[in-house]
Amino acid sequence: MLGIKSYLLGADPPPNEDDAAPPRQQPDAGAGLAAAHQAIMQRDVPVGFQPYERPQFFAVRLIGLLVLMCISLAIGSLAVLTIPVWIGRYGMALGSIGSSNIAPPPSAVSSTGTETPARPHELYTAAIGMYLCWLISRGIALAVNLLPQGRAAVIARIKHWMSIGTSYAMAMIVFVHMLGVIPLMFGLLLELVVVIPLRVPPDQTPVLFLWQDWALGVLYTKIACALTLMGPDWALKRAIEQAYRDGLRDMNLNFIVRELGIPVITCFGLALAVPYVIAHSILPLFFTNPLTRTFFARQIYPFFLLIAFVIGILVLQVRQFKKLYVAIKNDKYLVGQRLVNYDHQRKKRRPSVVAGAEGSSSGSATAATDDTTAASTSTEESNNDGSPAATTAT
Repeated sequence: MLGIKSYLLGADPPPNEDDAAPPRQQPDAGAGLAAAHQAIMQRDVPVGFQPYERPQFFAVRLIGLLVLMCISLAIGSLAVLTIPVWIGRYGMALGSIGSSNIAPPPSAVSSTGTETPARPHELYTAAIGMYLCWLISRGIALAVNLLPQGRAAVIARIKHWMSIGTSYAMAMIVFVHMLGVIPLMFGLLLELVVVIPLRVPPDQTPVLFLWQDWALGVLYTKIACALTLMGPDWALKRAIEQAYRDGLRDMNLNFIVRELGIPVITCFGLALAVPYVIAHSILPLFFTNPLTRTFFARQIYPFFLLIAFVIGILVLQVRQFKKLYVAIKNDKYLVGQRLVNYDHQRKKRRPSVVAGAEGSSSGSATAATDDTTAASTSTEESNNDGSPAATTAT
């Protein structure tokens, strides 16, 4: 526009066919390396004079260039400072964050008595506006790059983004469940089991602070995980160890949800829901006194905890006795890999064996008697016919 391009960038030399470059010759071996070293050594040498076209009013044109540079910088700075803030304000207004229904602070009341709506801090609006501007510019750049490639490329890229977004959404859901829901349920359960029955009087209503319960639940969850890893081998311990071995890079979301999230949330949910349903739905059918209902509602959680603890102790003792029985049996009868002289059904089969032996002996005696009777009958028949009877030598 100012006609000083040759002064700023240098004049382009006109092409000359007579000054055509001679054919390039192949350098000797090692000549290219020496030329490269020479160029490196002389790269900071100032360039000589370059010709340029000097138009009329050259000084005025330079002053105009400086003025236009200042105007461009001012407009760019104004746009960078105002456009993101305006977009951020508009976005926060759409989200009802900076709307007028929020009570204004005392400093927002003017001297005339009129109240002005509270506005969010400009740092937040600028940050949100800059992020939205980046998203808009990024979307425009992707659209410019993808639209010339055709519909198939656009659909493939959208599917790729959807798969990535789904994976991140699943990871966020797992993160919320593992670090949000489980600690909250754990802290709330301990609040109902320990704190409320011991600290809240019967004539007062307990107030639950979910943020405090969640913070305490995070601490209790870490302690429970440490105790589980130090305890005996069972399903939850194996799942936690597998999650620790996988780490964040190789995290298996399906395994964590199936082996950790669902069992723990199910147990905590039942521990919270079953006593509540019994205390507020079943027991009021039998008790009408409000104090009695309140007492049962307060003490039912420790009672269920005691029952669960007793059942756990009994199951553990039964398993230990089974292990002791198997150990004694192996020490007494196990030789190598085979049990010797051991039959746990021997006592059951012994009466049947005795009965079978008695039956066989009685059957043989009956058969012998029948044979003797048949022999005597045949002897009598031969005597009646007149033939001599056979004598038996004794």
